[in-house]
Amino acid sequence: MRVVLAEDLFLLRDGLVRLLQAYDFEIAAAVETGPELSRALAELEPDVAVVDVRLPPTHTDEGLQCALEARRRKPGLPVLVLSQHVEQLYARELLADGSGGVGYLLKDRVFDADQFVDAVRRVAAGGTAMDPQVIQQLLTRRAADDQPLARLTPRETEVLELMAQGRTNAAIADRLVVTERAIAKHTANIFAKLGLEVSDDDNRRVLAVLAYLDHGR
Repeated sequence: MRVVLAEDLFLLRDGLVRLLQAYDFEIAAAVETGPELSRALAELEPDVAVVDVRLPPTHTDEGLQCALEARRRKPGLPVLVLSQHVEQLYARELLADGSGGVGYLLKDRVFDADQFVDAVRRVAAGGTAMDPQVIQQLLTRRAADDQPLARLTPRETEVLELMAQGRTNAAIADRLVVTERAIAKHTANIFAKLGLEVSDDDNRRVLAVLAYLDHGR
């Protein structure tokens, strides 16, 4: 699996390269600036891009903008974002374009190698890998002025957050210590309240929820 990695801090970039190589990933390129990232994504066509949000020369949202532009050129290009913060505007655009293969992890909440590698693989396969705090911030902001989200019960909101992380019904049931049947009922209620078609396709349902959250941005 070929990876393009973008991180401006040398030690972190080198550490990520070594980690991914230890798990049999091929590093197609490891870059430190936005222009280098744009070229690498256009020329190398990797299986997945692992991208820091803030890259030179602007040190603002250069990395995320490059990733969005690359996905416009190649819809569905898998992108896993690493950041210290939740950049809500661009995060919502990335998550809600409906192409799949997206992730957003907060650097200080990646606690072990297996967690990170699993996220890279999941995104490369077309799935999602979302930090719970990212989902929580997006949900909180959206719920403030959106009546359908406000109608969700606390348990339904909790289930929605776990769904948006890419978890299956079985995984959610295990996390909340309830039956899978109970989660299926909560899921049906969530889709009904949000006006979304019920689907057994985990990735499609997550993208549908995220697209809904982005509606009216």
